[in-house]
Amino acid sequence: MSWMHTLLPALLLLGLLTDGHSALGAASAAAPSAAPVRVRGRDLGIPFEGQPGRWNAITDVPGVEVGHTTLVRGSGPLVVGAGPVRTGITAILPHGRRSRARSVAAIAPLNGNGEMTGSHWIVESGFLESPILLTNTGSVGVVRDAVLAWGNRHFRTTGQLDEAFGLPVVAETYDGPLNDINGQHLRQEHAWAALDGASSGPVAEGNVGGGTGMVTSDFKGGIGTSSRVVQMPQGRYVVGVLVQANYGRRSDLRILGAPVGREIQELRPTGPGYREKDGSIIVVIATDAPLLPHQMARLARRAGLGLGRLGAVSYQSSGDLFIAFGPAEPPENGRGLQEFSTLPNHTLDPLLLATVEATEESIVNALVAAETMTGVNGNTVYALPHARLVEVLRKYHVIH
Repeated sequence: MSWMHTLLPALLLLGLLTDGHSALGAASAAAPSAAPVRVRGRDLGIPFEGQPGRWNAITDVPGVEVGHTTLVRGSGPLVVGAGPVRTGITAILPHGRRSRARSVAAIAPLNGNGEMTGSHWIVESGFLESPILLTNTGSVGVVRDAVLAWGNRHFRTTGQLDEAFGLPVVAETYDGPLNDINGQHLRQEHAWAALDGASSGPVAEGNVGGGTGMVTSDFKGGIGTSSRVVQMPQGRYVVGVLVQANYGRRSDLRILGAPVGREIQELRPTGPGYREKDGSIIVVIATDAPLLPHQMARLARRAGLGLGRLGAVSYQSSGDLFIAFGPAEPPENGRGLQEFSTLPNHTLDPLLLATVEATEESIVNALVAAETMTGVNGNTVYALPHARLVEVLRKYHVIH
């Protein structure tokens, strides 16, 4: 573990480092380049397989940008419309803020108790035409409308029927145990801030953006990300994953085979109105490998195997939705044809494995980065304790 990660808790306690995401009463749109230092799974010595990219993030895929807006304000009893507020928005832009390029894309639901707008057109057309935004269940509508308005503001069109982002993609998980979700505190300007603040580089994780109020395996969850570099005969490619993790039961949680959930029975969520719920997860997969839509769907389905490595069951009430996208579509040539290059199906194994590995590590990064949070009615969800996690992993010979 680096000296920075060793000193980080003390520096935070002394106020020498600040995290704009958690300022009470503030709505912050933090670009990944300004992300606060967080401990991640590898910093604890967890020996994940595979070679990550420079940032070990979805932004290792060329062109991908990520931004967050985080709302944290108020405390005490729930008053619908007043708070407490623990929520936000995460924006993923496949080709950056200045591009309208469409991407080859696919959707793969594992369990459908959730919402992802625009998904039907992706299944039908094989293309993603908008950014992807992640938020809470009660704010899908306002965020969807905000993306449409943002697209028309940035990419003004000449035809009355030519919308910039006619069917935007917005996905959700439920943050009601900690957030005044029915108060619908997110507004158009919050979605715009996440989009306008997006950039490449390191990505903030844990209690940020759409993951602010989320819970994973009865520990504090949220946003996590990871990447894998794959060297193939055809070239060097990157697979990046970002998750909004809000799923799972404590007893099921495993990390590299160790039964972490069964071993760590302390620090259960507390509060008068808190009830354990299976929750949901959104997995966003990006790659620069040249693939066709049916091949993207194969990558997207592998996210479920990454979940399975961590013990997930995908219970009845869990909304587990996956989306994968790749490079921009080629322009039409002089004969009005598009000419695609693609990897043969029989060569895809390294990309499929990379997706599984990066999904697994992204979820662990979300758990490790997240911090204890108290929300509505004093409900408190505790962070996964790092020292106990390392102790369990050593007990089961994952860390030596």
